[in-house]
Amino acid sequence: MANILIVDDEPAVVQLMKFILEKVGHTVTEVYNGQEALKILGVDPPNPSAPLPDLILLDVMMPIMDGYTVAITLRNDQRAAAVPLLVITAKSEMRQMFSALPNVKSFFNKPFDPQALRQAVAKIVEKK
Repeated sequence: MANILIVDDEPAVVQLMKFILEKVGHTVTEVYNGQEALKILGVDPPNPSAPLPDLILLDVMMPIMDGYTVAITLRNDQRAAAVPLLVITAKSEMRQMFSALPNVKSFFNKPFDPQALRQAVAKIVEKK
């Protein structure tokens, strides 16, 4: 199964996604803002030995650093640019902003159906 990083500022949402994904065998790490994500991924500050996940579930609206800034920063990082992103948002109008980024593989709306989340994740990690 896949190693997945969840980046979302809502602890209840993070714990629900983590439970759903771990139940089907994925390994899940969670952080609660974009700055934490870049640190754990070894992007800022640079740490080439930091492990990269197979998939990042990325919320759009977060404090400290929003999801769009994270996606752009990852796209511009030679090591992390290939990690696929599943953008999760309660605002469907954000899709257009992210659609031009090659590392964004799919979008997922909040609130979400657990089965649909499992299917969206499976579709992305199967392609890797």
